[in-house]
Amino acid sequence: MRDGVGRTIDYIRISVTDRCNFRCRYCMPSAGFSFLEPAEILSYEELLRVLNILGRHGVSKVRLTGGEPLVRKGIVDFIREIRALGTMTDISMTTNGSLLGDVAHQLKDAGLDRINISIDTLDEERFTRITGTGRISDTLNGIRSALEAGLSPVKLNVVLTEVLSDEDIGYFVEQVNKYPVIVRFIEYMPIGHCEIRPGPGMADIKSRISAAGYGPLEKTLSVRGNGPAKYYRLPSSPGMFGFVAAISEHFCHTCNRFRLTADGKIKPCLLANQEIDIKTALRDGSTDEFLYKLILKAVRVKPPGHRLGEVQGGMTITRDMFKTGG
Repeated sequence: MRDGVGRTIDYIRISVTDRCNFRCRYCMPSAGFSFLEPAEILSYEELLRVLNILGRHGVSKVRLTGGEPLVRKGIVDFIREIRALGTMTDISMTTNGSLLGDVAHQLKDAGLDRINISIDTLDEERFTRITGTGRISDTLNGIRSALEAGLSPVKLNVVLTEVLSDEDIGYFVEQVNKYPVIVRFIEYMPIGHCEIRPGPGMADIKSRISAAGYGPLEKTLSVRGNGPAKYYRLPSSPGMFGFVAAISEHFCHTCNRFRLTADGKIKPCLLANQEIDIKTALRDGSTDEFLYKLILKAVRVKPPGHRLGEVQGGMTITRDMFKTGG
């Protein structure tokens, strides 16, 4: 599939639930929100039907997100069924890692290839401050389990917020020097009801890493996943760093993805408010051909680029991140 400006779209991110056991302050408001009722969420059978159609039209990569995808029952079997389709060559997941310790090996055995784990600070107090309910020990246990299970690569997603400290950066440098993990620093994106301030910029983070005493950062080729990050290594380190600058350094011209929300809306662009309802068509007896035309319509209206962060003429993203999917 190609969008309106000629980009090949071969990657879909599917939110399997809006529910989460964390309350991250850049993801959901602290109060005044409600989760979807079960009947409002696309069933696994409906999601598999969409993936089967997409697989026949060139989509070969799928990432499962939430909310927190591991809170939805049956997620391991769902991954096994995705693998059985035979068209998805890359199956990944984004998780907060808190529930990963018990299921990492099961996920790998079912067919999950790789995993991204969100971890924005290593300090227990700051971790609780940003996640609301999370315990850093659970997420660290999840990281260990993912490495032991052979999920590869294991990426650690670090959103650059005000809680990030020099101690945190030192820890991430240490992990990159010890393990084949990829630490990805992600520029803060003001989506929905954000309740925390942005942190340091990318140049500042790179400077702090280089000053840690392990040698200069060396630019390297991208890694499995074909994502937007620019990757760097430290000399002789098994891991690497990635930098995702969605606001200050647009990479829209290379974007190859779109999203499907838990309540059945196709979002051609994360940083835009366009949505196309596919749930109604899935539930009213529509044919696969009609569903594909609806998907293709969504792909064709994918904007050339986002306008978030512009001083003039910018826009506000109205859907909160936990209702969109990471």
